[in-house]
Amino acid sequence: MYPLRVGVTMSLHKLTAGSGYDYLTRQVAALDATEKGHTGLAAYYTQRGETPGVWIGSGLDGIDGLTVGDPVTAEQMRALFGCGLHPLAELRQQQLEGPDLSLRDLQEVTRLRVPFKIVDGVVSPFRLEVARRIAAINSAAGLPTDAPLPAADRARVRTAVAREFFRAEHGREPVDARELAAQIAQDSRPRTQTVAGYDLTFSPVKSVSTLWAVAEPAVAAVIEQAHQAAVKDALTFIENHALFTRTGPQGIRQVNVRGLVGAAFTHRDSRAGDPDLHTHVAVANKVQALDGRWLSIDGRVLFKANVAASETYNTALEQHLRDTLGVRFAERPGTDTAKRPIREIVGVDPRLNQRWSTRRARINTRRGELAIQFQHDHGRPPTPVEALHLTQQATLETRDAKHEPRSLAEQRATWLSEAAAVLGGSEAVAAMVQTALAPHVETTTILDARWVGQTADHILTVMEASRSTWQMWHVRAEAQRQLRTIDLPAEHAGALVDLLVDEVLDRRSVALVADDHIEKPEALRRVDGSSVYTVAGAELYTSQRILDAEQRLVTAAGRHDGASVEQTAIDLALLEMAANGTASMLDRPH
Repeated sequence: MYPLRVGVTMSLHKLTAGSGYDYLTRQVAALDATEKGHTGLAAYYTQRGETPGVWIGSGLDGIDGLTVGDPVTAEQMRALFGCGLHPLAELRQQQLEGPDLSLRDLQEVTRLRVPFKIVDGVVSPFRLEVARRIAAINSAAGLPTDAPLPAADRARVRTAVAREFFRAEHGREPVDARELAAQIAQDSRPRTQTVAGYDLTFSPVKSVSTLWAVAEPAVAAVIEQAHQAAVKDALTFIENHALFTRTGPQGIRQVNVRGLVGAAFTHRDSRAGDPDLHTHVAVANKVQALDGRWLSIDGRVLFKANVAASETYNTALEQHLRDTLGVRFAERPGTDTAKRPIREIVGVDPRLNQRWSTRRARINTRRGELAIQFQHDHGRPPTPVEALHLTQQATLETRDAKHEPRSLAEQRATWLSEAAAVLGGSEAVAAMVQTALAPHVETTTILDARWVGQTADHILTVMEASRSTWQMWHVRAEAQRQLRTIDLPAEHAGALVDLLVDEVLDRRSVALVADDHIEKPEALRRVDGSSVYTVAGAELYTSQRILDAEQRLVTAAGRHDGASVEQTAIDLALLEMAANGTASMLDRPH
């Protein structure tokens, strides 16, 4: 089950080798469909009328026969994401000629170095025992042994088996629900699978999809182009800052690569049929080191850079839309102050955004109800796996009937009709679009040294308020957020973000591990001059204010001249509480 996209985000999830790429073709590409048929990508997108998937990424320069923008086929996905082979493996084998071709010849033309290791499904003893008991329950009820068991009954079986496994392993009962939940999580963990790639999902705020859905086709095309340009900017950031591979014993050296190889699929609606412009980018776990070898991605950095890449997309999307259509963004009214504000297009009616976000609200409400019921039934919180099952259950229970495939023209006609019903007529919809696209009064920001200094000071304050230490990724993400408040052309954003990051880290932060200043040979340095024996972006920073505050706490903790109470006074207070019948409060869990 693919997770919900909340707000503006770039989500990041692993794809496993073997049939793992089917997750894209059967569910993500099928708009969350539950059917398990293996529909070919090309046929699927043609039938649904979706834009065909295309190959993207600088790493395609190392893939003979493919260029950026070429359409993606099911065979290519199967070869690259299913087996770790050249996307054109089948075609390259067919093109081999000669009477003395060997198996080695056939393998060499298909390989990108080492193919993926396909791990057969190995089930843990815990999961086997759970499956055995579920089968016994079904048999006793006269049902097929593999019949699905209700979620509550399945959870009871898992709890009972987990208690038995815990007693066998530790020789005692679990202390509390948390310990039992940890046992279930440990015993349920499947055998590690080879990572075939990473699925990156780029989705704009709802007002972007709303305006795209009801604007004139020419304007809608510009919005989609801005979205695609923002996706490209985010992928470029990843390639420049977060894409590496590992070499040497135990992968001790982190080295540069030539770029990513990805397949991008852009979709127009949600399962409920609401406008939902978003793009899935499947990034292959195959990258080419500068020496030409095909190796795997160092996923540590990719996950660390997730938020910064997401903010890069968000900023770029606003800038591209402002540059091309003149729209403006502002913080959404009523946003929870405990959360980061969400910025929407000014002039797009919030009622339409809400009308086309009802499915997510229903799922979240039902998921919360199921979690409360689970806690009540089992005396423990759900494990991450069980929480995922609850999300799946909530999604299924609140799922709309699957709509029939529609062309873009049919979709737009439906959306315009729905918008007119919400706003009070087609004239009101046209007026809303006109308001959103109307020229706005420009507020010029002077981008001088004073502005850079003040903004860097603000970013540092944000870091200090939310964490005791930070990394480059945190600072870069916040710098992107600050850029969204000024009128800056998209092409200048990267340089200004770099300047702000340097100002915060080099001039206002304290590095917790000093540079060794040892000159390293070129072979042991990455392109930016850093050592290959370090992890990119892993350096920790703090500030002098944080260090001073910590020192004050340490000093205060070492003092022994504070107010104190005699032990007899404490004993008397406890006796008085017992006499008043309030001693039981001491036994309550906190």
